[in-house]
Formats: sequence, structure tokens, C-alpha cells
Amino acid sequence: MNEETVKTSMEIILYAGDARTLVHKALKAISENNLELAAAELASAKEEIVKAHKVHTAMIQTEASGKEIEYSLLFTHAQDTLMTINSELTLAKELLKIFESVDQRIAKLEKGQHSI
Repeated sequence: MNEETVKTSMEIILYAGDARTLVHKALKAISENNLELAAAELASAKEEIVKAHKVHTAMIQTEASGKEIEYSLLFTHAQDTLMTINSELTLAKELLKIFESVDQRIAKLEKGQHSI
């Protein structure tokens, strides 16, 4: 495996790993009903995923342009990591929407607005 593939793979893994850390912070914030913090953490996680995707896309474009890229288990792992964490981010965003909706419904009830 060449040095460029290792560098690219590690960049993807690091950006995706940073995104995972932020997703987990967001989930903790959701569990503590700190929805603003959760939204901020998820926005930061999205930025990290975008960075990882850009590195990934550049590698794919390199191969698509005709440069042969030898198979790399590390690059396969990087792709798997990126896609897994992207899925976690998607699920966490949906959870945040659910909790925001529930929070709004509770606030209406507390104000005596019974039309939920």
C-alpha cells in the first residue's frame, strides 16, 4: 500500500472519529434535555463528516481519472468508518427532531394549550 493511500485513509478515519465524538456529545446533551447544545454538536459533527467525504471523494476521483489504486484494507476500513458514523449522525439528527417536538408539546401543555 502506498503512502498516499495510508495518509488519505487516516484522514478519513480521524475526521469521522471526530464526528463520532461530537455525535456522542450531542446524544448526551439530548439525554440532558439541552437541545441547543445538541444541535450545535450535530452541526459540528456534520462539518467533520463533510471534511471526511471530501477526502474520500478526492480518492475516488483519482481512481476515476485512470490512476490505479491498489486494494487497501485500511482504506476499506476508513470507508466503513465514514459510512457508519454518517448513519449515526443521521439518526442523531432525527432523535433531536423528535425531542424538540416533544419539548414543544410539553411547553404547550404547561401553558394550558391543550391542542397538541
